[in-house]
Amino acid sequence: MQSIKYNKYQSMKLNSFFSLFIMITFSYNSFGQVKKIGLPHIKNFNRIEYKGGTQNWDIDQDKNGNIYFGNNDGLLQFDGSTWKKYKAKKSDAIKCLKVDPSGRIFVGCYNEFGYFKANSNGKLEYFSLSDSLNKKTLNRIDFIWKIHLFKDEVIFQSFDGIFIYKNNKIKVINAPKRFQFSFMSNSRLYIQDIFSGIMEYRNGKLTYLKGSNAFNNAEIWGIIDLHKNELLATTLDRGLFTLSNNKVTPWNTEANTFIKRNGSLGCVLYKNKYIVINSVLDGIIVCNLSGNIIQHINRNKGLQNNTVLSSFIDSSNNLWLGLDNGITYVNENSLLTYFGFSYNLGTVYSSVIHKGNLYVATNQGVFYHPWSTDFKEGSFKLVEGTTAQAWNVQLINGELICASNKGALIIQDGKMIKNLDPNGYFKFKSIPNNPSFVIGANYDGFSVFEKTALGMKFRNKIKGFNKSSNAFEIDDEYLWLKKDQYIYQISLSKDLKNTSSIKAFTRFSEQNPGIESLQKINNKVYFQSNNIFYTYSTAQNTFIKDQTISSLFKSLPEIKELTEDANGNLWYIFNESMGAMMKIGNKYKPVIAPLSNLTGNLVTNYMSINTIDSKNTFIGLTDGLAHYDSTIENKTAAKPKAFIRSFSFPGDTINLGNGQEKNEEYKLPYSSNQVKFTFSSPSYENLENLEFSYQLEGFDENWSAWSNSAIKEYTNLKEGNYKMKVRVRNSSGIESDENSISFRVYPPWYRHSLAYLFYLMMAIACVYYIRFTIRMKIRKNKHFETLEQRRLYLEKETKIRQEQYELEKEIEKLENEKLQIKILSKDKELVNNTLQVVKKNKILNGIIQKLKDINTSSFDEATKAQFTKLNRSITKEVNTDKSWKDLEKHLKNVHFDFLKKLKEKHPTISPREMDLSTYLLMNMSTKEIAEYMNISTGGVELARYRLRKKLELNQKENLIGYLMSIK
Repeated sequence: MQSIKYNKYQSMKLNSFFSLFIMITFSYNSFGQVKKIGLPHIKNFNRIEYKGGTQNWDIDQDKNGNIYFGNNDGLLQFDGSTWKKYKAKKSDAIKCLKVDPSGRIFVGCYNEFGYFKANSNGKLEYFSLSDSLNKKTLNRIDFIWKIHLFKDEVIFQSFDGIFIYKNNKIKVINAPKRFQFSFMSNSRLYIQDIFSGIMEYRNGKLTYLKGSNAFNNAEIWGIIDLHKNELLATTLDRGLFTLSNNKVTPWNTEANTFIKRNGSLGCVLYKNKYIVINSVLDGIIVCNLSGNIIQHINRNKGLQNNTVLSSFIDSSNNLWLGLDNGITYVNENSLLTYFGFSYNLGTVYSSVIHKGNLYVATNQGVFYHPWSTDFKEGSFKLVEGTTAQAWNVQLINGELICASNKGALIIQDGKMIKNLDPNGYFKFKSIPNNPSFVIGANYDGFSVFEKTALGMKFRNKIKGFNKSSNAFEIDDEYLWLKKDQYIYQISLSKDLKNTSSIKAFTRFSEQNPGIESLQKINNKVYFQSNNIFYTYSTAQNTFIKDQTISSLFKSLPEIKELTEDANGNLWYIFNESMGAMMKIGNKYKPVIAPLSNLTGNLVTNYMSINTIDSKNTFIGLTDGLAHYDSTIENKTAAKPKAFIRSFSFPGDTINLGNGQEKNEEYKLPYSSNQVKFTFSSPSYENLENLEFSYQLEGFDENWSAWSNSAIKEYTNLKEGNYKMKVRVRNSSGIESDENSISFRVYPPWYRHSLAYLFYLMMAIACVYYIRFTIRMKIRKNKHFETLEQRRLYLEKETKIRQEQYELEKEIEKLENEKLQIKILSKDKELVNNTLQVVKKNKILNGIIQKLKDINTSSFDEATKAQFTKLNRSITKEVNTDKSWKDLEKHLKNVHFDFLKKLKEKHPTISPREMDLSTYLLMNMSTKEIAEYMNISTGGVELARYRLRKKLELNQKENLIGYLMSIK
């Protein structure tokens, strides 16, 4: 704990440990009353939940419903969904805070004070005011303990003085001696000087209140207006005092006795009718203006800590407590109060009042509490002998009977006096027109009990049917039982010992399948499915729809159970919630909102309603008993409020609802198209049952299903305009107005409007370029086409010329070849002729030789002359014939190519050998060659041999074949 140094003359009756706590007083006006029976719903928040330190010194609320706490670890903010923490400059611990209408949160710390204000992104930023003070004054501040919004001034109070912030300037008023604490009450500001009494701040000055010096050396922790011209002061260790007519008087009340015993850390006025007083040792008390304690809430009754440093009444008239370790919400404005674990109650299945006691059937047995005794203290006591599962406790024929796992138990004066039947029972019901007999539903059927002069006794078990449950009714003709998906119609024998007939139904009409509930309304058995109610007609042997009762539930959610209380009110369960149709005359008034806090706490299939009168209705819960007073005015039916608390996207988070100006539209680059939203609703009465629904216009086609999730994330949003809408629904089914923000996701640069303009210009340029290119290409193609045509023409012309030339060449070649062939032919012919001539000459030579051999001496002269003339003529013919030379010439012409190739291949070959080669190529015989060459045949063979050597032929190679290969 933070220690505070006191002057040595301070007198304390409590240990100095308790002087460490500080509290701010706050008055709040409203209407209603605090209930004396049971405890309000209490919700605790521990350090792990709010992620802060111990000791919560001060509490306030902004116009959006956010709650703020001055904590040892900084400023805590709670919006109903999430906790956030902010740090002030130089100091962690915030001892006091106050929210002004503009949303600024003024805080006081050690040697530091200033305010938090939302920046453009909604994040709270701290601005120091004490920095403007000179160093000497700054060092004297110590802790700022109280902050007040007084007219157009903000007043920060420390032990040494007050610092008045106005028009961006700070004025300092030093304490006459030493200030203790200061208090606002009824628009008046009071400050206690520990040696000079109480002073009032007016017109920039301090004015002493006469008679208040009686508080010298006492620590006042709270001041409120008790009555006109009468103040109530709560002190740390001396009790409660009133200041009236310049006189201080002890407030000798029940509340004062409690505070003297437990010490006080301040007080707050509640609804102008009650006072909430914080204590050091034992939680809080709520008392009326006469000092009578109405409620006492401490650790045993649900608080997580008995030392209460601060208390605050929020805009819904509910109570917040800042504890030495933790934060607690008390749903003081609810019409419901509770008897829970602190009263020794578990799951409650039934309750009844009998002979001045309230009896409650629970999972542990039957408990009771005196009805006339104040319920603010003391626990329920166990009825001896009932320790077991108790399903019901009822008053039948003047006797209190309990349906228990142990059997049918008779209870009297807080004790179980008799067990009528050890078989386990669910419930009992009297038989109409025969009140002496009672039918009980047990674990394996039904039994009959009879009222005798000696009291209730077990009579017999009904034979022929062994199914049972707690949902059964009896009319004049039948015993009806709802079991699983069936309704059983059971006819009993006149002696009530046997079943005479049994029918099972699974629906009441062809158009309306299913079975939901079985109940009696106005002493008549009704059957219900899908909010349509039926009665059974024996005459018609069918179920008939009841228009009147059905019309009451036509627009309601589908109900699961219904029961009628002693006053004719209809109580029903839907979606784990409870509603009621309160009977006023012959009409019914629907009531849902005041019962919304019971959502999720009702006992399934065992609805327990015990209405004593209009002020007292007891409802069984899974963790105790609830009390409902229908006569108390209640304002909880107001619409809840939905908020979009944060809007996050990559690189930034926008916190909404912190007092900053709301943008009409947020603009996001395409790279930030992943967004997340968080939602909140400052409807603190039943946070667990708040449900949100949302729709992102531009993305979602419909609203989402209702869900407890307060977070929604979207990824990969396309460019465009979006509007996020959210609404909230409380456990009463009341929906809020929608809250929304708009934002726009800009397209990526390549899909921006300027980009599209650029693309259009580029497209136009491309079209122009392509058109220009195509035109140029066409022109160029035409030019190339002309050139190509010209080229082709020239090529064709050239080709024609070439072909003509080649043709001419071919013709010339053919002509040459023809000529050559002709020449060769002539040459061959000449060769042949020459050969013939040669042969002729040989013959002639032979003739000449023979003529020489003739003896001419015997010839006459004339003959001899003729012979000589003939001889000369033949010799002349032979000598003048040049055919042999012509033969060589023609041979060379005919075999020119062969001789050329032969000479190229064998350069050393001689002309004579070339002639031989030619003769061989012409396939002449050796004899012919010998003749032509004028050599012997042996000479020819020798020449052939020499030629083979010259041609470098081996013996296997054919000479003529080789010569032909050269040709």
